[in-house]
Amino acid sequence: MMTSKLQGSVLIPSLRFHDAPAAIKWLCEVFGFEEHLVVPGEIEGTVAHAELVMGNGMVMLGSAESHGGNAFDRKVRPAADLKGKTNQSIYVRVDDADAHYARAKAAGAEILLDIEDQHYGGRGYSCLDLDGNVWSFGTFDPWKNG
Repeated sequence: MMTSKLQGSVLIPSLRFHDAPAAIKWLCEVFGFEEHLVVPGEIEGTVAHAELVMGNGMVMLGSAESHGGNAFDRKVRPAADLKGKTNQSIYVRVDDADAHYARAKAAGAEILLDIEDQHYGGRGYSCLDLDGNVWSFGTFDPWKNG
């Protein structure tokens, strides 16, 4: 087994949004992320790269049109472009799933799976963000329970 001197989470999901500035605001206000870094895009009103943190976790994101269509941007599209489908979802461990659920629901997040106790442990729910990405939040800790 290799040992690593890397700090923080070594897996960092990256998403694209049509309106990244609105997504950043929404993800911070509704899901509880905090801005770590936001780099404006080459096109006015876009974001080339942003890093949002929660605990020692991070999600990176940017505008779909921030670079004028480089190879990465042509391949990674906002969930909204995929006709309501996505090929990934993000799970975030939280201390209080019920409070997080109440906050997201009050903000109008579309709930996919209502909050409930899971048969494998923990309590959680799943919802969509502004562009249709699937997020799950819960108390299940696979490092301890998996």
